[in-house]
Amino acid sequence: MSTNPMRVAVVGLGFVGLPLALTYAMKGARVIGVDALPNVVEEINAGRSHHLESYEGKTLPEILREQLAAGRFFATTSYEEAAAHADSYIVTVGLPVYNGDPDLGPLKSCAHSLGGVLKPGDTVMIRSTVVPGTTEEVILPILEERSGLTAGKDFYLTYCSERIAEGRAFEEFIHMPLVLGGVNEESAEKGRELLAFISEAEVTLSDIRVVETSKVIENIQRDVNIAMVQEFARFAEAFGIDTFELIKVANTHKRVQLLTPGPGVGGYCLPNALYYLLPKAKELGVPLTLLQNARQINDGVPQVLTEMLERALAEVGKTMAGSRIAVLGLAMKDFSNDDRVSPVHQLIGLLTARGAEVSSYDPAVPGHYEHKAESLSQAVRGADAVLLTAVQQAFTAIDWQEVVSQMADQPILFDTKNRIPRELDKLVRVLRV
Repeated sequence: MSTNPMRVAVVGLGFVGLPLALTYAMKGARVIGVDALPNVVEEINAGRSHHLESYEGKTLPEILREQLAAGRFFATTSYEEAAAHADSYIVTVGLPVYNGDPDLGPLKSCAHSLGGVLKPGDTVMIRSTVVPGTTEEVILPILEERSGLTAGKDFYLTYCSERIAEGRAFEEFIHMPLVLGGVNEESAEKGRELLAFISEAEVTLSDIRVVETSKVIENIQRDVNIAMVQEFARFAEAFGIDTFELIKVANTHKRVQLLTPGPGVGGYCLPNALYYLLPKAKELGVPLTLLQNARQINDGVPQVLTEMLERALAEVGKTMAGSRIAVLGLAMKDFSNDDRVSPVHQLIGLLTARGAEVSSYDPAVPGHYEHKAESLSQAVRGADAVLLTAVQQAFTAIDWQEVVSQMADQPILFDTKNRIPRELDKLVRVLRV
């Protein structure tokens, strides 16, 4: 551990920023976290967090409390306070997408505030996923205008793409290979030093525009892969073969890596990725037909599942209207408490619009919803159908025969995660995608 610890400010204390800040603190840096929301700052400084991350046997809240007590980390809403304690800034502020349009407002606001406190010699690293070109075309001019300093000369500006998967943040901040770009060689070297403080992985240097674009297409390729297997799943269902067995067999080929279908594609990263690329593609006059078709396929999955369930209910003499449907799992992916842009919300909306009474259950997701039950039993009791839409640790030990016993007559199980035991197929109607 350095005797002169690095002084870092991490701006944006969400699913990326908070574990990143704590990783620096665990490695011995003096870290201040900056967030625009006072309630988030208050919760963090009180040692509370709903994040499900863990590292070396410790949960994120435990790590947070340790670093607070050690004086290596605290949070604030004040950029001025951050400037007094830091000379390196890592920005993790996200770009929300509304109706297909990325909103650079939060990131511009961050740059405006940060520019007002920049000091000569400071380093700024953008680790948000952005529209390609954003660092040099949007962030750099704001920082220079607000600070009166010149990027690459008076302060250093870099971009490093964020590659962590929620649930593995600490491990991947340390071991995931990284790519980095700087506005000049000096900036790139400062960025490399900042990364090397916590990372043990290889760092590839490239043009900032290449790194920004690479991050976006890394996410888009997964979106396209999932759209492809969704179409394979529709074929398998019509052909009467097992989708998951089909993918398992195909993946025995060493050059085939199919992902698995599910209730749709959710989260802050994959569904938004195309919309980060589209503005620059339109500016350049480049059509992205395949990528747009893939996004439409994935957006349409909740509708497909709704129609599948409606047909299954009809086969046992029931209608969607008036049926009680239990939905297990609100998170955007398995073993996550993040339900941002979760396709399950769209699915619930479609079921409700068709007259179903929906009861959901997800013990990991902290959000409060009118349809959310307090227990598994409360959610499934009297249900005509149960949909497994995300796996949580509490679901891994579910006694599915007990679940069936609490459901209505002629129950239907709908497994979108390939988790419900196959032996139940002999006892009840089980749909699988």
